Amino acid sequence: MILNDSLSRRGFLSLLGVGAASTLAGCASTSAGPGDTIISYRDGGTVMQPTAMPVGDPAAAQMYGSFEDGGFVIPAIPYERINPRYYRQRVVDPTGERPGTVVVDTPSRFLYLVEPGGSAMRYGVGIGRQGFAWSGDGVIQWRQKWPKWTPPDEMVARQPELTKYSAKNGGMQPGLTNPLGARALYIFRNGQDTLYRLHGSPEWNSIGKAVSSGCVRLMNQDIIDLYDRVPEKARIVVWQ
Repeated sequence: MILNDSLSRRGFLSLLGVGAASTLAGCASTSAGPGDTIISYRDGGTVMQPTAMPVGDPAAAQMYGSFEDGGFVIPAIPYERINPRYYRQRVVDPTGERPGTVVVDTPSRFLYLVEPGGSAMRYGVGIGRQGFAWSGDGVIQWRQKWPKWTPPDEMVARQPELTKYSAKNGGMQPGLTNPLGARALYIFRNGQDTLYRLHGSPEWNSIGKAVSSGCVRLMNQDIIDLYDRVPEKARIVVWQ
């Protein structure tokens, strides 16, 4: 399929988000049973693409269920109350980036981890409020399980109640209420910390919304999955 010049990459991405991914060039879809689609590529490879899970689906219940990690019991997420488009799922890659790249599509509230063979893992995210957003290219320079949270000095100045968590006071200890959640991926550009993070969040109801102060948040179950998949020093691209 050849895209018309008037159809932008972001416009095409929105088509993918509503189920038109099977029409992407170089692939054809055949039914693989309830809830799944096999996507076959011209190079002979195939991937399994889960479709949106219905309410009560045992796979979704398992994916977003409670489990122990690092000494903390992560609560189950009431996934039935989240738009199914934001569930973690494997899709046809809409980004054109090389495998191992992380792409944040801010307007669509999606994060993609590009995989070999034309697929990508897609996660629903919450993004920074307008005026706090960041865009461009960077590198995931550092990764941390159950990180401390240290609000920037600018944030402390705006919200003095956060002074107890400032850098001089040692930050906020890891835990279920820590704003960085179960994992944090730290974004650098030109060797400098951007103060921009990909991180978990206990606030599952913020996924798909613009609410956080400058960072990209995922459900804790999803940030753990992403953390285990993303390569060291992965490139990250943030679209606005």
